Amino acid sequence: MTPDTPATVEFHNVHTRFGANHVHRGLDFKLAPGEVTTLLGPSGAGKTIILKLIIGLVRASEGSVRVLGKEVAELNQAELTAMRVDTGMLFQGAALFDSLTVFENIAYGLRERGETDEDKLAAVVRERLRMVGLPGIERKLPSQLSGGQRKRIGLARALATSPKIMLYDEPTTGLDPTSTRMIDDLIITFAREQRITSLVVTHDIQSARRVSDRWMLLSKGVISADGPVAEIADSNRLVKDFVSGSWKDEL
Repeated sequence: MTPDTPATVEFHNVHTRFGANHVHRGLDFKLAPGEVTTLLGPSGAGKTIILKLIIGLVRASEGSVRVLGKEVAELNQAELTAMRVDTGMLFQGAALFDSLTVFENIAYGLRERGETDEDKLAAVVRERLRMVGLPGIERKLPSQLSGGQRKRIGLARALATSPKIMLYDEPTTGLDPTSTRMIDDLIITFAREQRITSLVVTHDIQSARRVSDRWMLLSKGVISADGPVAEIADSNRLVKDFVSGSWKDEL
């Protein structure tokens, strides 16, 4: 992002501790509208915790987390709920409600926000299903869907409230190549066409290359590499070691 581009997400000197476990040791980064950033790093480095910091499920022990211009730590419960409406999240397992139909899963966030007009709900659900390429399956249950379809319904649900930010936690894990490509294409499309700020956590390097404008590498509690994929994927030593699987004690 350019220096004068307004950040939708901004971390400054963020530390996160859980007892004696000092996970983050001074995170500093900004995310811009329409940018797809992939957060790389080994398991246990604290990548998913960064997503939780953004939506206020975890509070920073020290430092500043600002989302859409507001300090997350200063938000009351009502303000936090309002902020989450603008922040969609696709969970690793899609996290659909198994007892609810596809329609009710997608409409859930809108109902929580207070929408009661059934015609409006139906229109949004139809449109989001069209966007993810699954029209006409409103009455199906999650158990009747494939893994790839469940992920796409999870994405439709996250998009139902027209978020400004999308967070993706391992969006292609366990999917076949065709479903992976579909999810990748949707991430790119929504970022480009709707200027959604997107932060992706993934171990799928091929997918990360396909969707990302930028990579950040989380190492030893800090962002140890950060830049456009074309610039750092093959030139930054830490990134090269991580991608190739040849890193040892550096991460």
